[in-house]
Amino acid sequence: MTVSDERQGFVPPPYPYDRLDELLKIAAALEGGAVDLSIGTPIDPAPPAVVAALSTSGSERGYPPSIGTAALRESIVSWISRRFAVDLDPAIHTAVCVGTKEFVGTLPQWLKLRTPWRDVVLYPAVAYPTYEMGAILAGCRPVPVPLTADGRLDLAAIDQSDIDRALALWVNSPGNPTGACDDLGHVAAWGRRHGVPVFSDECYVEFTWDGPGRTILEHGVAGVVAVHSLSKRSNLAGARVGFYAGDPELVGYLREVRKHVGMMVPGPTQAAAVVALDDDDHVEAQRQRYRGRLERLADVLGTWAGIDIGLPAGGFYLWFDTAAVGGAWAFAERLAAEGGAVVSPGEFYGPDSISSVRVAVVQPDERIGLLARRLSRRG
Repeated sequence: MTVSDERQGFVPPPYPYDRLDELLKIAAALEGGAVDLSIGTPIDPAPPAVVAALSTSGSERGYPPSIGTAALRESIVSWISRRFAVDLDPAIHTAVCVGTKEFVGTLPQWLKLRTPWRDVVLYPAVAYPTYEMGAILAGCRPVPVPLTADGRLDLAAIDQSDIDRALALWVNSPGNPTGACDDLGHVAAWGRRHGVPVFSDECYVEFTWDGPGRTILEHGVAGVVAVHSLSKRSNLAGARVGFYAGDPELVGYLREVRKHVGMMVPGPTQAAAVVALDDDDHVEAQRQRYRGRLERLADVLGTWAGIDIGLPAGGFYLWFDTAAVGGAWAFAERLAAEGGAVVSPGEFYGPDSISSVRVAVVQPDERIGLLARRLSRRG
């Protein structure tokens, strides 16, 4: 390496979804335009009462509390109690974040300040890419944890030297992109046994199809933090509001350090989040929408491609192998050309999934119908 290379510093890699621009152009050329199934961006409307709350709270005038208003923290613990029968204290067990992506992406740097002799972030080998990128941005070492055949973390495969240096272990259940549901009790016990904090990303928990939704908090709060988002459950991705809850020492540390960098959810968004968390009916309606779309797209794409596409245990993504039909990029290119739809190749989620494809069922029924008609003419 030359001196100039040594001094170059960090160069951000291409953002994964930017690589789909050419496929979007191909798909957009079809009459009716592209059907974008690549990113999990909610497209259905948020409840009217939630939207109204954004403009009527009067909270835009002052700085909002970075830990969350008392009303929002009360709504968070009420929802957790109602949903999972877990009782928490809003004063010590929870706080809000500016959407969960920023929490995932910045967590390693805050933890490394707390325990500078540790520098490893453990995360699922097939996963949302921000777990890895958060570690890289903090100057830490991202270590992917292999998955078992049923999509769970293979904790026995983690090298002891990595355990000894681990800042945190991420678990994602239901998982993005696989939809698999992990044994959160087993993961929590592993973390406590090894002294590794466990952060459980549960933003798809309301869309659990195999049995009831689960939280790691059902197994106690010691050494664990659950991370939740209103983006998916309430179609509020643009509002940027999430929260974290669990171990009071970990939550307390993160609440304090995040104050110093102005990590504040806007006041009107916090007011809207109270309304959203207090209402379960709109979530059930969204569950039915996603379930119907999963079933329809699995049938449409499977019939067209001549492969079997199963439904996930949770989440709103189809995740399937395309090795038998030419591989992920070939499948994606053909689908863009013939169906006008754009999907995500599995390599975006790690090298262990290079032949898989992820399909986000976020488009409305009429757009999915358009895709079905296009592909039926090609079948």
